[in-house]
Amino acid sequence: MPLHIGIVACSAEGAALCYKTICTQGAELYGPHAHPEVSMHTPSFAEYAARSYDEDWRGVGEIMLASANKLAKIGADFLICPDNTIHRALPYIEARSPLPWLHIAEVAAAEAAARGFQRIGLLGTRWLVESEVYPEKLTARGLDHVRPDKGDCEELNRIIMEELVYGVFKAEAVAVHRRIIDGLKDVGCDAVVLGCTEIPLIVNDSNSSLPTLDSTRLLARAALHRALG
Repeated sequence: MPLHIGIVACSAEGAALCYKTICTQGAELYGPHAHPEVSMHTPSFAEYAARSYDEDWRGVGEIMLASANKLAKIGADFLICPDNTIHRALPYIEARSPLPWLHIAEVAAAEAAARGFQRIGLLGTRWLVESEVYPEKLTARGLDHVRPDKGDCEELNRIIMEELVYGVFKAEAVAVHRRIIDGLKDVGCDAVVLGCTEIPLIVNDSNSSLPTLDSTRLLARAALHRALG
């Protein structure tokens, strides 16, 4: 039997995309209409947002741990979190987690290395881009990284928190992402990680000047393979 996937969800759009990818692409590995058992727990996003704005990452971690405990009790075998930003909090609670985690940045870094990329641009909330969540995993594989400048980070953060998490997708937001990606290309990046699980809803290889590393779908596919053991 495939392992039971537990999804520790944060914002709705990214979690929904990850869940849908698991269910629809499972057929490629499991057969027609098949996918592993999947359970998801989602507290109010307001709880995560408030602690993020307060830079209370230990508090974020406790919310993640509460979800992890609930998923363990209903039979999940391992956990994924389709939210890049709150991976900042994972080190605070991972040792107390009842189940192992599949790390979203590790999955993206593995894909970058497998595809031969060398210098990765980072997109996401300001909390994610300013953190070591991705640099740590990329550096471990000998890969370089570039962060957008502070002004661009703030604009990305605004778009994510005021538009994308609500399912609001504007042409202006796409244009901002494309401009920032173009700038990352100009400084030598050969790929860009879509380090917010909502960004793949507006940016992909068809409208990006750099190859994209879609963290949401990469995590979902890695979970499908993990569930096969």
